[in-house]
Amino acid sequence: MEEEEDHSKTKRKRSIQRNRLSENNRKYELYNPSQTFRAHPVDKAKMRRLHGLNVLFATAAIGTVTILCDTEAFVVPSVRRLGTPTSLITTTPNLIRSPFIIKTIARSTKTPLFSIKQTLSLQLEKPLGLILEEDEETGSGVIVTQVNQGGSAYESPQASKLIGSKIQSVMGQDVSSLTFDDVMSVIVEAPSPLDVVFMLNGSELEEATTSSEDPAEEEPRYKIGTDVLITVQQPENNKPDIVLTAKVGDNLRKALLSNKDIELYRSLKKKLGNCGGGGQCGFCAVELIDEEGCWGERSDYEEAKIGKKESERCRLACLNTIAGPATVRTL
Repeated sequence: MEEEEDHSKTKRKRSIQRNRLSENNRKYELYNPSQTFRAHPVDKAKMRRLHGLNVLFATAAIGTVTILCDTEAFVVPSVRRLGTPTSLITTTPNLIRSPFIIKTIARSTKTPLFSIKQTLSLQLEKPLGLILEEDEETGSGVIVTQVNQGGSAYESPQASKLIGSKIQSVMGQDVSSLTFDDVMSVIVEAPSPLDVVFMLNGSELEEATTSSEDPAEEEPRYKIGTDVLITVQQPENNKPDIVLTAKVGDNLRKALLSNKDIELYRSLKKKLGNCGGGGQCGFCAVELIDEEGCWGERSDYEEAKIGKKESERCRLACLNTIAGPATVRTL
């Protein structure tokens, strides 16, 4: 009697072990009472070596096999067929119950379900030199579309990763779900330097890892801190030209406002209703004549804010850092 009870307990124990998914051994166990076959556990090292996948966890369901890796997950269709299942990587056999074949993973057959986004934290002095646009996909938050020379972000070793990233927080405040105007207000009102967290997506991460193979970008003609001459024309006021000595990297709006004889905001509406350099009002628009071609093209955001009726040389002074000598004409 005791022998029968011991035998029964042993049988139940083996049954439980056989039908349990063992994460340590990466076993697949499917239950089908009518068929018994053999399969094999997944070998993490071989998966990484043969397929470039770092398997963290694997599980099986009827008709599919789910593989969870360090950066993404895949669902691989399994083929229904009576016979001996072949595993992803052949190792020590493990008895399971299933009439399905687990297909070998290849890069051409994997279907990404999600990607893990990474963040980048930077402390940046004003001006940041970032051109921001509303995130059209979500309708909230802002995306970095351009990193301008002269801004603190451009001087960061991580500058190449910022384009296409989304600002997640500013000074610890989550701005990822705010409107464009609200995000700009947070940035404008925050003291300098700013603690900014950027959310990088998968494509930017991939580009960042391969950027070292790309040819080096052309060095700017004038280094940060170089003294250059800015000629300011005010045709509406019939005033003589004013020549400013400014440094490369300075914010153009601040340089113009530093001289009391330059009237950047001429009307009462502009004087009282300007956004204080946040890039929202468009009242600091000026015409920029860049004879040496060192200021680069204006951003899409500036073009949309200023309007196509104005000259293509019009810029928002608050969003431009001085990149070299130029002539600025107030509007």
